[in-house]
Amino acid sequence: MKIATRAAVLVTASALALAACGAAPEEEPEETTAGGEEETAEEIDFKGCIVSDQGGFDDRSFNQAGYEGLQLAQESLGIETAQAESTAETDFVPNIDSMVNQACDLTVTVGFLLAGATGEAAEANPDATFAIIDDQSIDLPNVKPIVFNTAEAAFLAGYLAAGYSTTGTVATFGGMAIPPVTIFMDGFVDGVAHYNETKGAEVEVLGWNKDDQSGEFTGNFEDIAAGQNVANAFIDAGADVIMPVAGPVGGGAASAAQEAGDVAFIGVDSDWFDTSPEYADIILTSVLKQMGPAVFDVINESVQDNFSNEAYVGTLENEGVALAPFHDLDSTVSAELKSELEEIQAQIVAGDIVVESQSTP
Repeated sequence: MKIATRAAVLVTASALALAACGAAPEEEPEETTAGGEEETAEEIDFKGCIVSDQGGFDDRSFNQAGYEGLQLAQESLGIETAQAESTAETDFVPNIDSMVNQACDLTVTVGFLLAGATGEAAEANPDATFAIIDDQSIDLPNVKPIVFNTAEAAFLAGYLAAGYSTTGTVATFGGMAIPPVTIFMDGFVDGVAHYNETKGAEVEVLGWNKDDQSGEFTGNFEDIAAGQNVANAFIDAGADVIMPVAGPVGGGAASAAQEAGDVAFIGVDSDWFDTSPEYADIILTSVLKQMGPAVFDVINESVQDNFSNEAYVGTLENEGVALAPFHDLDSTVSAELKSELEEIQAQIVAGDIVVESQSTP
């Protein structure tokens, strides 16, 4: 497994306060030696564990982000860790059972698709504690949901895409038609609609109809060629900004956009500029789910005997979701559009703009 803890996670992990009401973040000082060097935390009697979705821990997306949160906890809190990587849905139950058998104090399961296996394990092992990312269907005292209102940040991405497009056509598609995916697509479509209403424009969105919850999906999160094919079809139809919500499949769409030469790409989950630097020249932004910091904070709570089953909901207000910087394309985004995005974000945080989705946590 070749995964490095990324600097972005290290910087932002302490910036999220893990509470359902979204308390303001507080910076925590790094531990240092007298000479100013970072000090590795002493080992403590706590074992934090994680089970991936079938994309694996090197998916450059949500599995990797969650795993980085565990790595940070190991480095800064001194906990023992264990991990189990899933390559198929049939791995979920044995992988979670493996963590239980290893006496993990907290097991994090990464993704909506692990809900069934997580709920069964939690019910069978009431003395063990679990946290699950992107699901809040399990009503048990030993399971903490970690969910994100990504529609809010995706709304900003949709507005940005509409304002950035020169063809008047943008697109989005998903890996699977599940709530953690469609919530991005709902927000994106509404952001474009808000741009059209505000500007009197008619920017079209390909790939998703929010009203009837239907659109374009590859059916999985692994088939990179399928992502490239879907993106090429959108490009042929005139789309010049594309936002795939499909994990590694998004790499296929990025490849298609790069090959086209005049198409911008919007990533999801992690900042694709950092995780996929080979596409840096076409990455406009990314819709961030701060999963690494969230996982770190859930573990930190448990280490301090403060575990609860109260859901953490990441929002724009508590910085659990965000729009990534424009990086190399910053100069191509007008000052006016940047100002409008800042104003819209403030309106969402204030409640003046309410972003709605059937999948809102």
